Amino acid sequence: MTERRHTEPLPLGGQGGLPYSKGLMARALMVTGVPADRAYELARRIEADLAAQGATEVDLERLQGLAVEVLGTGEGEQAIRRLRRYRELQELDLPIVLLVGGATGTGKSTVATEAAHRLGITRVTSTDFIRQTMRAFFAKEFMPSIHYSSFDAGDSVPDSETGDPTLLGFLDQTRNILTGAKAAIERALEEGWSMVLEGVHLVPGMLPTQIEGALVVHCVLAIDSAEHHASHFLIRDATSEGIRPMDKYMAALPEIRKLQDYIVERARRTGVPVIENVNMELAVGTVMELVLARADSLVRT
Repeated sequence: MTERRHTEPLPLGGQGGLPYSKGLMARALMVTGVPADRAYELARRIEADLAAQGATEVDLERLQGLAVEVLGTGEGEQAIRRLRRYRELQELDLPIVLLVGGATGTGKSTVATEAAHRLGITRVTSTDFIRQTMRAFFAKEFMPSIHYSSFDAGDSVPDSETGDPTLLGFLDQTRNILTGAKAAIERALEEGWSMVLEGVHLVPGMLPTQIEGALVVHCVLAIDSAEHHASHFLIRDATSEGIRPMDKYMAALPEIRKLQDYIVERARRTGVPVIENVNMELAVGTVMELVLARADSLVRT
């Protein structure tokens, strides 16, 4: 029998409580939107409280009192309410498929990786990785669009008189890559694993928003300000040690922004949430709320 693992169980208490783990508790609190430093502060307070009692388990009633003590009444009570919702998510026992789309440079990989960490999901991949794998199997002559970046795939379109080459090339590339993306999702679900998939090719309306036997959340990241968007490429250049040079992306910024406009318009037309990524912590918090809200809707059905 295949071992099924969706998200790593967190010590949220319950009947009799659960064995306490400071690291897991801090991550559980971060799922609820508590900043990392405050989450670890509360987790340490819980650890000290358990040590004083000679206990190894924590329940939600005691946790709420400590949360209010450390975080304050409003933030503490909100954190516990969301913690209860996260326990309901775990009790659904469904694999999570989190899809994080958006144009190049909108912070998809950072947000997706952090969301996966908070949810305890160990399988994280990107459509760029899928594209790179497909390049090894399909020659440029056979499938030209996948051998370009998303924003310059228009160069693979032989006749652009019938439309915008940037969009035509991108959509051709997307259709090819989504074949591999869908296969990756299917394989994860066959094995009972949760996964996070991020990438520019996760275009709203071109992927299912509901899959039987899974909890699917699809969102799109966007950056409204062109100046702020450009600043992301400076950061990428610095952190990648030149592997992702800023000049390349800055030269293509008009095409990148055009793809963002297209993706955002598709998202709004299909009801996929658009998250303005002006702050990573806020963006991750919004993604977490979308996951919890989706779990709430499944619990009610």
